[in-house]
Amino acid sequence: MDSVSTLIVGAGISGLATAAFNPDRDSLILEADAEIGGYCKTIKRDGFVWDYSGHFFHFKNPDIESWLRARMQGQDVRTISKRTLIRYGEGFVDFPFQKNIHQLPQAEFIDCLHDLYFARHPPAGTTAPPEQSFKDMLYNRLGRSITDKFLIPYNEKLYACDLGQLDKDAMGRFFPHADMADILRNMKAPDSTSYNSSFTYPAGGAIEYIKALATAIPAGSIALSEPLLSVDLASKVARTAKREIRYGRLVSSAPLARFAKICGLAHDDVAFTWNKVLVFNLGFDRKGPRNVHWIYYPDPTVSFYRVGFYDNIFDTDRMSLYVELGYPRDAVVDIEAARTRVLADLTRMGVTDGHRLVAEHNVVMDPAYVHITRRSMAETVRLRAELGRHDVHSIGRYGGWTYCSIEDNMLEARALVESFSRPTGGRD
Repeated sequence: MDSVSTLIVGAGISGLATAAFNPDRDSLILEADAEIGGYCKTIKRDGFVWDYSGHFFHFKNPDIESWLRARMQGQDVRTISKRTLIRYGEGFVDFPFQKNIHQLPQAEFIDCLHDLYFARHPPAGTTAPPEQSFKDMLYNRLGRSITDKFLIPYNEKLYACDLGQLDKDAMGRFFPHADMADILRNMKAPDSTSYNSSFTYPAGGAIEYIKALATAIPAGSIALSEPLLSVDLASKVARTAKREIRYGRLVSSAPLARFAKICGLAHDDVAFTWNKVLVFNLGFDRKGPRNVHWIYYPDPTVSFYRVGFYDNIFDTDRMSLYVELGYPRDAVVDIEAARTRVLADLTRMGVTDGHRLVAEHNVVMDPAYVHITRRSMAETVRLRAELGRHDVHSIGRYGGWTYCSIEDNMLEARALVESFSRPTGGRD
């Protein structure tokens, strides 16, 4: 039987960062796929560079960014001040919508401002209803017009569910709140900053960050095409199709409900829901729209919810897109039908105009965005605590069943391995 101090499940950002930051070099990563990277894989085809989706890094911690860049010598890494738009009617509004309602036609602007004011200042003798869901939060804080014109139609396309099912804090710090003062100030001094106002991106794609993490991992510490089949929590033994592995501690970034099943833990499977996202990466023969990095499409008659422009990062001479479509987790995805509709919608939305498609790639991410509900949060806390009692740690977007950034994954992994050296041991 093999033996290892730290067994890690998943060679995505969270798993690789755990091994990279762990001063105890006795680690082994089990990865079901034939390549490292998880959803941060990069496709290179006919001169185009695409990721599985738009993986742009928004660093808030200079030490994390400098640590990675030191391992990316010779790579052209650009820092970009992003420009993002919302397709609204026949025109565009700057993102975030709620800070730029003054760009709407006058009557719609007045509706939004009126509803926002009275959402924040209910008439005498009335009170706002309690916020029991993400939808309630939107109505209570931003009013009916802003919510109905953009926030509900866009986010329901993305999450592929009724927003009334999600917890009011489902997007945490990533939701761009705005109050009356923000909106009024923005009319005179435009400021559409958000948590990701700037981003970095390497010429070789997001995989370059993956490679940087991998440089800090001892050779032979990653086992590809070796999925985890079961874990005996009591005896600390993991089993794959190839071997049994005795471990000291285990760190997993696998989807939490799936991992709980592997560990033989009873769990509320219904608590965990998600969407899946179909991504088309498309390369065209010539340039398209300029001075924009991605565009949001709330219109339910448009198949995609977002289109991103890789070519506007490095100002290349051919349009290079990622196009994202959200689906319920149980939906059957007809890729060819979706492709036909996407190409037609790109023309209808003015993104393409006689352009010739010269290269393409597609991938379905399943799961993609997790649905954070009160039920899922309670079950996540319970399961992670139960696993923690066995020195098993479930982390990352899927292991923690949360909404987070790529940098958050690395920070969580670093904090976890730092906790290993404390007298109190691991964490829940």
